[in-house]
Amino acid sequence: MNEALLGSFISAMSTGLGAIPILFMRKVTHRLRDILLAYAAGIMTSASVYNLIPEALGQSNLFVLAVGILLGSMVLLVLEMKIPHVDLENPEKMPFKIEAKAFMIIAAITMHNLPEGLSVGVSYASGDAGLGNLIALSIGLQNAPEGFLVALFLVNQNIGRFKALGIATLTGAVEIITAMIGYTLSSLVEGLVPYGLAFAAGAMMFIVYKELIPESHGDGNARVATVSFLLGLITMIGLTELF
Repeated sequence: MNEALLGSFISAMSTGLGAIPILFMRKVTHRLRDILLAYAAGIMTSASVYNLIPEALGQSNLFVLAVGILLGSMVLLVLEMKIPHVDLENPEKMPFKIEAKAFMIIAAITMHNLPEGLSVGVSYASGDAGLGNLIALSIGLQNAPEGFLVALFLVNQNIGRFKALGIATLTGAVEIITAMIGYTLSSLVEGLVPYGLAFAAGAMMFIVYKELIPESHGDGNARVATVSFLLGLITMIGLTELF
């Protein structure tokens, strides 16, 4: 429990750490944004394919793996349909007025962080401390650029820099709660761990394919984003070998 709590805390707070540069800069180019998103996509893909899925399959079978992955992706699909999509670069495209309903933006971002915290908690509950640390690290690396982009968006909406930093940090803090929920449920319910690992893999891959890759390829930076994706993939594989 203590390791899961510490890992989820570090992973969640990476959102705030990633947002710190907002105190010194106000704008970011499309190119840098796409590079960061693609790098995060590579990290999450590696964590799912080389860590979560093999662990789930090793503890169960193909049927359990398939059910978990499909369930994880379906839950994210429902969230995507029910929660308005937040375009951090083009607020004028929001389906609602920011001034009147700014809390909806924060709620949408926060809800998209829920499965990431769950991934960390379930990974620690698997009994493999190394897996838990790796998933916490991968989520943390993905949270850093996300925190920066969220804070940047808020600053561009005339919110104070320190306040934007605080809000961005809080959107990641929800992962601590869901990590503890995932850890507790997986520890108490026998046989739930492989389902949880596969669920986390499905949720993460949905985020990668539906959000990160399309957004990183939408501004004419597909080539550099592809290279960044591969570097993220290699980075996570290297960390797997080290740990």
